[in-house]
Amino acid sequence: MAKLLKVAVCIGILSVVVYQLVDFCKLMGVFRELVPIEPGNCHLIKGVEYGSEDINILPGGLALISTGLKYQSLPNFDSDRPGHILLVDLNESVLSAVKLRISRGFDVESFNPHGLSTYIDGDGTVYVFVVNHPRQITTVEIFTFDEDQNSLNHLKTIKHELLHSVNDIVALSPDSFYATNDHYFSHEHLKNLELVIGLSWCTVVYYSPSDVKEVATGLRLANGINVSPDRRYIYIAESLGHNVHVMEIAANNTLTPVKIVNVGTLPDNLEVDPKTGDVWIGCCPICWKLFLYNPENAPGSEVIRIENILSMDPKVTQVYVNNDSTLQGSSVATVYEEKLLIGTIFHKALYCELSAQP
Repeated sequence: MAKLLKVAVCIGILSVVVYQLVDFCKLMGVFRELVPIEPGNCHLIKGVEYGSEDINILPGGLALISTGLKYQSLPNFDSDRPGHILLVDLNESVLSAVKLRISRGFDVESFNPHGLSTYIDGDGTVYVFVVNHPRQITTVEIFTFDEDQNSLNHLKTIKHELLHSVNDIVALSPDSFYATNDHYFSHEHLKNLELVIGLSWCTVVYYSPSDVKEVATGLRLANGINVSPDRRYIYIAESLGHNVHVMEIAANNTLTPVKIVNVGTLPDNLEVDPKTGDVWIGCCPICWKLFLYNPENAPGSEVIRIENILSMDPKVTQVYVNNDSTLQGSSVATVYEEKLLIGTIFHKALYCELSAQP
């Protein structure tokens, strides 16, 4: 009898392990096949060679892009150089990127930018918030942007125990923001185990100089984050849930869950069209190829658009899908004046002319 019980326990454990592995493979796109979609004529952006992990567009059409991210287990084609913030003027007929200079006193040699966000104050000052991973730690850097000088003036570095594995950020004021932690553990091997066994221990943190607190928990790889145009709702990408969470901002800056939108793919960064409120998502459709990178079998790219996200029936649409080496490992998508910009974790950046759709 004892022997049968041991066998039953072993079978039960094995069943759980197999289920978790199959589930993880599905979420990482192991069994998925891609059908290419292009919304119009698409072109690579000149000067972007080593990633365009996050993109934020200012009202006049200037796009800020984080590039050169070095992150655990992911490819990097320029490991010997620091990261940068790039600037692209979307009003030009041919798009090209230039590096922004950073003010003296900031450690540019260890700059490793990840997510970014901007906030424009009442006097027109543009604040740029950048998630930074210098020397394998996490900080949030706050700059102001000088358009005339093509430069960033560093104001402060924020480091806090609750901001231990920040992926993305959305600015609320010159010194406050929400941020996602994409892992619970700090050790690389434990981070990988956390993903495979499906722990939903990731968090969202609210930060201001007077108040720092967790405002959302129970997420399985919390990733991109953004705010609705009326600044009443926060949108959060739960990558290994294939979900976008909608949460309402309370008066004390805590978040109340409103709904979950399943997008059927692994969402990364979220950008919100200020005119329509549509949510644009750079996705990783076959994400296992990022961790077992092979240039002959490169990870594809995908862009998802969510229309009417706050309605009872939001519309989820594939806008762009690429399954070759043209654009590898998409991470962000955003729009400006009929131009769709698509960024990647470690590769190039693309723009497509939406007006050319049939």
